[in-house]
Amino acid sequence: MKISRLTGYLLVSTFLGGAVWAEDVTLTIESWRNDDLAIWQDKIIPAFEASHPGIKVSFTPSAPADYNAALNSKLDAGSAGDLVTCRPFDASLALYTKGQLADLTGLAAMANFSDVAKSAWQTDDGAATFCVPMASVIHGFIYNKDAFDALGISVPTTEAEFFSALDKIKADGTYIPMAMGTNDQWEAATMGYNNIGPNYWKGEEGRLALINGTQKLTDEQWVAPYRQLAKWKDYLGDGFEAQTYPDSQNLFTLGRAAIYPAGSWEISGFNTQAQFKMGAFAPPVANAGDECYISDHTDIGMGLNAASAHPDEAKQFLEWVGSAEFADLYANALPGFFSLNSTPVKMQDPLAQEFVSWRDKCQSTIRSTYQILSRGTPNLENETWTASVNVIKGTETPEDAGKRLQAGLESWYKPAN
Repeated sequence: MKISRLTGYLLVSTFLGGAVWAEDVTLTIESWRNDDLAIWQDKIIPAFEASHPGIKVSFTPSAPADYNAALNSKLDAGSAGDLVTCRPFDASLALYTKGQLADLTGLAAMANFSDVAKSAWQTDDGAATFCVPMASVIHGFIYNKDAFDALGISVPTTEAEFFSALDKIKADGTYIPMAMGTNDQWEAATMGYNNIGPNYWKGEEGRLALINGTQKLTDEQWVAPYRQLAKWKDYLGDGFEAQTYPDSQNLFTLGRAAIYPAGSWEISGFNTQAQFKMGAFAPPVANAGDECYISDHTDIGMGLNAASAHPDEAKQFLEWVGSAEFADLYANALPGFFSLNSTPVKMQDPLAQEFVSWRDKCQSTIRSTYQILSRGTPNLENETWTASVNVIKGTETPEDAGKRLQAGLESWYKPAN
């Protein structure tokens, strides 16, 4: 059969057009942050695709509680996405050690991050970095400004002022002084012990000393935060023992509690739900003029699946994730998740700006249990949950909690000092 010149031209054009179309690559992102799906779809991904024609991105999150197991199964089966949202420290380090996350040390964008920012996604010796840092979360206290104004309470900066405010709220009786329960356990450690603790153990100084064995969990600076937690019991309201994390969120946003021991990730949800003015204050120091420390915890990064079929395109995306453009876009789209990029980001949300302003006044540290110290059994992170709950309830003394945790740590961990 003879093909006309026109028909042949159309066939060749169609073929070439198909070839060009086939060059588009779709990258898939694995994540546990299913609450920000719309932000990725509506803001972040369109911004990247607009400047990177030929690369499409699909954000496919899992439920947070299922993420680690689901991701591990996908990686083992070879079905995981090209890009992997990284939890800090040991969970991601284990994936790198298994060869499932690629070494990203050579990315140009890594120059945009400090050693502290990168430490959550590095080998212990710092020789290899395997995830691009994205954001941290900061701990402190969110408070109901209307309640404080009505009761004539000033924002506390010292522990004495903090407990004076709690006493005043309790005596008035209109509000539960603090909204936190112990049913789910992790809040007592995360928003309790590791929120107020850095002021006692002096942030990184104490955390690193615990790792190298020059400090112990029985030392005063590690036991003292439990003594403060033990005093919280009187201000948490009736039935706090059975109160879940969502219960606490609801008590605060419905205006029934005056103070919420917080992580900055609450900001977006609270802005939507609370019908009153809110403010935030950093963990109060022991005495006026003391140096302050905040838990500015490296929370989320992004890595490259070592088995990705599109490593070059994935690295283009990761270079962009490490850019100032992404830092500004992500931090303002998700107020409360603060950029780790060295380029400062001005927060549009006033509550988020209050949290991040503490970086200029206080020394930043990360949660004490996250690096190295929770690799064995008993797991120090989980044991800290239990100890914090027990101390608040009064079923374990602060001193006994410290002894139990230190004994558990020493049973498997031998410092390298």
